Amino acid sequence: MALKVLLAGATGYLGSYILKELLKNKFESRVIVRKKNDFLNSLGESKALETFQAELTQPGAIINCCEGVDTVISTVGITKQKDGLTYMDVDYQANMNLLKEAKRSGVRRFIYVSVFRGNELTHLKICAAKEQFVAALKNSGLDYCIIRPTGYFSDMGEFYEMAKKGRVFLFGNGAFRMNPIHGADLAKICCDAIQTTEKEIPIGGQEVLSFNQIAEIACSVAGKKTRITHIPDWIRKSILALLRTFTGSKTYGPIEFFMTVLSMDLMAPASGSHTLKAYFEELKSKG
Repeated sequence: MALKVLLAGATGYLGSYILKELLKNKFESRVIVRKKNDFLNSLGESKALETFQAELTQPGAIINCCEGVDTVISTVGITKQKDGLTYMDVDYQANMNLLKEAKRSGVRRFIYVSVFRGNELTHLKICAAKEQFVAALKNSGLDYCIIRPTGYFSDMGEFYEMAKKGRVFLFGNGAFRMNPIHGADLAKICCDAIQTTEKEIPIGGQEVLSFNQIAEIACSVAGKKTRITHIPDWIRKSILALLRTFTGSKTYGPIEFFMTVLSMDLMAPASGSHTLKAYFEELKSKG
């Protein structure tokens, strides 16, 4: 019997790639979306899946969403939402609502995409919410798998945006390294996890690069002379302290995360075929 997969977060950067991978591999698929018509229109001709329209933050709205489902994949989390919700509302509670429904419906396996070294970064609001859900998932009694990517290529787009303006700003000396992963490569890992027994998968892309190297690649693709300004780390810490004091978590949360990962090594087992240079060239071609 074919496995049916429920995907939550299908309209996000990673979720859109996971959906393509599920359909390519002929998995019976169901997605939870907030606006069904908008979602179906964006798919074009590829409509060979079920859609379930609901807000995951409202537990009453997702009753029966997991009926007949073998595996749930969730990439749900706040990115650029502007509806007043917090990380705890979405990254934790919305996923908890889905987990409870999965258990009620007898789902076999729950795959959740968190953050590489997230258990070491719980002082960050976004990681605290994600890791609280991770703990609940591990104690749920369901078979589970936690995917831990180092970072997405889409996050690295910030380097290209700075490069286009002629200067890239880095904290410290830019020597810290990471291997970010393309959404298409990460989607394959997530889909492969449906039929494995692995509990945690730390994963990164094929290239390990220092932040200086990432800046150099971005400047090269942008057609700009490499100009990197290295900002002392004490300034980074001062900026974070001010943001925490004078802004809400929705404002400082993403900045806090980005500025923190720029000050540490993030290297995980390598996978995939996409290169960061090719991704930057794709951004350039899109204008």
